Amino acid sequence: MAIFDIFSKRQKKLRGETPEVYQYDQLPDALRVQIVHAMCDALGLPNDHPNQDCWKFVSELLCREYGLFALPTARQRGQRVLADEVINFFLQTEDLEQALDVVELCFRAVDTVSRKTQYLWRNNANEIADASIDELNKRFQEHGVGYQFVNGEILRVDSQLLHAEVVKPALRLLENKFYAGPQDEFLKAHEHYRHGNSKEALNECLKSFESLMKAICVKRGWAVSGKETASSLIKVCMENGLIPAFWQTQFTSLKSLLEAAVPTGRNNLAGHGQGAEPTAVPDYLVAYMLHMTGACLVFLATAEQRL
Repeated sequence: MAIFDIFSKRQKKLRGETPEVYQYDQLPDALRVQIVHAMCDALGLPNDHPNQDCWKFVSELLCREYGLFALPTARQRGQRVLADEVINFFLQTEDLEQALDVVELCFRAVDTVSRKTQYLWRNNANEIADASIDELNKRFQEHGVGYQFVNGEILRVDSQLLHAEVVKPALRLLENKFYAGPQDEFLKAHEHYRHGNSKEALNECLKSFESLMKAICVKRGWAVSGKETASSLIKVCMENGLIPAFWQTQFTSLKSLLEAAVPTGRNNLAGHGQGAEPTAVPDYLVAYMLHMTGACLVFLATAEQRL
């Protein structure tokens, strides 16, 4: 369903009460209710009986992963309504990551199962799924909550502009079957970042960067052993014309920029033993590395497309 710019929203904007920066620590109650509306638009209401019960899948998967026999919101007596159990669990849990687990699983079902014509027998299933996902992401923005659902996963967003211009294009370009490895590693980097695993996120950034260059080399038949470092892979890509010669001449620092963008940050912050004192990696540095990685992936994948 379309999001309306109702009177109260317009007044809040005029008073400067709309959030200007993202927060990541809570999902406001109103946002949770709006997310439920968007879920039900695509997956069906609790009393609907689709051919494939997505609510059952979500409930059972959560129970298995949390080590439960039933969600805390399950009815103890009478007929269980799994949609109600999942929805109530999402509305009531105080654990932000568990709430985002529900969002991710439900909208993954929206993005896959609910698109099938036989699901609720809708002729416009694709349009409903797209509208539901679009509403979810716009509701996150509206409430200033820094998450988005992209490529089947919840990703943390630090800058809407960077997300739109770097992260999403990178994931789109990596949908190519040759780039499944780099895409998986880039998504893992975001997942680690969302969970506060800073060093793991940096490691996945470098792996994604190197994997893309290896994939390009294999796709193009350029000789590599598979054991090259980022620096030697960049050299191979340059020597084989991934970047046109006139660009190499004009931008003599291009190789240095690529070498310094991802590998150096990862090596200095997470690539080696931390010594006697634990090394703390600030979130803002991880965010920077994620965006730098995304920019490098977009650059390399686009350059390969245009060879």
